[in-house]
Amino acid sequence: MNQYEKIYKCTMAGLLSLFIGVMFSVNILTPNKTFSYAENRKLEQFPEFSFRNLTEKKFTSNYEKYISDQFAFRDFWISVKSDMERTIGKKENNGVYIGKDGFLLQKFSKPEEQDVKSKIEAINNFHLANPNVKKHVMLVPTAISILENKLPNYVSRGDELTYINKVKKSLDKDINFINVYPVLSSKNDEYIYYKTDHHWTTKGAYYAYQELSKNMKFTSTKNESFNIKKITNSFYGSLYSKAGFRNIDPDSIELYQSKKADKYKVEYIDENKTSTSLYEMNNIKKKDKYTVFLNGNHPLMKITTDNTNEKKLLIIKDSYANSFIPFLLSHFSEIHVVDLRYYKESLNMLMQKNKINDMLLLYNTNTFFEDASINALSE
Repeated sequence: MNQYEKIYKCTMAGLLSLFIGVMFSVNILTPNKTFSYAENRKLEQFPEFSFRNLTEKKFTSNYEKYISDQFAFRDFWISVKSDMERTIGKKENNGVYIGKDGFLLQKFSKPEEQDVKSKIEAINNFHLANPNVKKHVMLVPTAISILENKLPNYVSRGDELTYINKVKKSLDKDINFINVYPVLSSKNDEYIYYKTDHHWTTKGAYYAYQELSKNMKFTSTKNESFNIKKITNSFYGSLYSKAGFRNIDPDSIELYQSKKADKYKVEYIDENKTSTSLYEMNNIKKKDKYTVFLNGNHPLMKITTDNTNEKKLLIIKDSYANSFIPFLLSHFSEIHVVDLRYYKESLNMLMQKNKINDMLLLYNTNTFFEDASINALSE
């Protein structure tokens, strides 16, 4: 080994040792963080030590998670990793595709056939138990089916539409299935899904609302009758947190507010709170800015409007409905909103007590097939 090789190896070893020493010192001196806003989750804290945890290997496992979560400049290193993976052509991470124009698209996973059958039976049984209530079902396809042109090359949209059609064909003939795929597909060149989040945008919800109005025989409010207000340009949603891809442009969120200034009252039943707005504007300052709609998800809400038509609607829903519900205020005197993931009371009793006329079940397809609480409809 000549003199220059020795100098080079010593220099590299010295620099590596210096880097390790600096990072070790920085990690010791940097205070622990409790929450990652980029990943939208709590970070691991220093695990409790005990000989039992040590012998069962729980301590070492949790300590590795702690070191990973609390490593200095974690977000920077994640960003570097993301850039490298995109450079070498990686298309998917944690079930999320990185698509064209910076769109993140959630992969559709095939549900178990028995799970599909159970959900369909639950809806049909609920229909038979409440024969005097008109039922409407809206399964909203996710961006992977609508924005097929944004998918990476050689990636297909999967079987989402196949399973939507399977539900449609299996429901009782008296249940009105509202197919929003054609209208959303025809608008796929517009901003109808967020780029970094799994929800549709308010514009996407508006197009589905127009389709609902045709099926429920009421006149939808025209686009020009709303004040459309952009309330943020810095929304990074659930898919951004889940996928780990970075250096993507954020989304914007718009509110469609009626120029008529409808009067209404919102009651959060389980929280024993009331409001005169469907929007929680302070949530724009939070990571999950989509919770500006309805202040997130709640077991049971009751919205009383100034409409005197005595029409009462029950909405059984996931979070896709949160940006959809404001469009319905001018068409019903009461809207009862149930999230089955949190609501544990009898739906039949709720409908009888409030003399409900119509029921709308509104879910995005992924949540519908993943959410076991839908089976509670048959109870």
